[in-house]
Amino acid sequence: MQKEAILELLKQVIYFPKRDNIINLKMIENIEISEEEISFNLVFPDVNDPGIKTIIENCQNILTTEFGTSTKVNINPIAQKDSGEGSLSGVKNIIAIASGKGGVGKSTIASNLAISLAKLGNKVALLDADIYGPSMPIMFGLENEKPTATDLNGKTKVNPIEKYGIKVLSIGFFVDPEQALIWRGPMASSALNQLFNDAIWGDIDYMLVDLPPGTGDIHLTLTQTYPVTAAIIVTTPQHVAIADVKKAVTMFKQEKIDVPVLGMIENMAYFTPAELPESKYYIFGKGNAEEYAKQFEIPFLGKIPMVQEVAESGDAGKPIALEDGNPVQSAYEELAKGIMKQIKFLN
Repeated sequence: MQKEAILELLKQVIYFPKRDNIINLKMIENIEISEEEISFNLVFPDVNDPGIKTIIENCQNILTTEFGTSTKVNINPIAQKDSGEGSLSGVKNIIAIASGKGGVGKSTIASNLAISLAKLGNKVALLDADIYGPSMPIMFGLENEKPTATDLNGKTKVNPIEKYGIKVLSIGFFVDPEQALIWRGPMASSALNQLFNDAIWGDIDYMLVDLPPGTGDIHLTLTQTYPVTAAIIVTTPQHVAIADVKKAVTMFKQEKIDVPVLGMIENMAYFTPAELPESKYYIFGKGNAEEYAKQFEIPFLGKIPMVQEVAESGDAGKPIALEDGNPVQSAYEELAKGIMKQIKFLN
């Protein structure tokens, strides 16, 4: 029994959520071979994966058919976060930032929340999973930047770009910004897997994942393939925006996904002009998000006001959370503190 032969045989075992075999997906670790025994770790995104039993049985059947029924096959399933070689082994918490519809400022929330968490002393990563409309290169002033590559144990890995104390990775770093991405679901899911698995993330306290609006293949790939700690839903006060929130909340609460929803953030809650900092104009309505959060039985995390500087800072590549003393920055700081407390409670 040779290691190379064993690995070749195990290419027959497919892990269907990722649409590839367990060898190409690097799910096998620490193979040990003795005269009549084969042992190895089988790395899953989550040890509660319902497919674990089937994968283990398939591996055992293939190996005992080839090497004889007297061969003992010991397979130890472990979580990706506990893997010694997994790209996400150092990531403590993955938080999905989602929205029921587009145009609610989800990416603005994700970028400023990432900065606020970093300013509170955390190691933070931001993965731009909005495959069809990546915006983090603009929001962080990285439009012309390209990640560098590193050879790690004979494999080429990508180094996320670090800015403002945050490790940032986006499909926008690898495609022509003038070229529309016309990808079918499997192609988009494959791109997401590469962003996760082919990068050197290192030790991270919070990895924020900026999802595309709505619900779709990217959301399913993320929640069914990776150990997502929790999700946050972003909306604006209008009824038309909040009506779509229910779809997002329902998706995360589905039995096959079962990702805790930390709560709802109301973006553009009110408008405050620079010359009247104490004034609040509820141009999109008032109190709608809080009321709906109660109906959906999820916490209401807070309101983010709409001020001119938010758009200007994002377009300039300097998110407003960087500016100490700004009322919007203060709102993000309180939001970050609240999220940290909730995550600690979940863990």
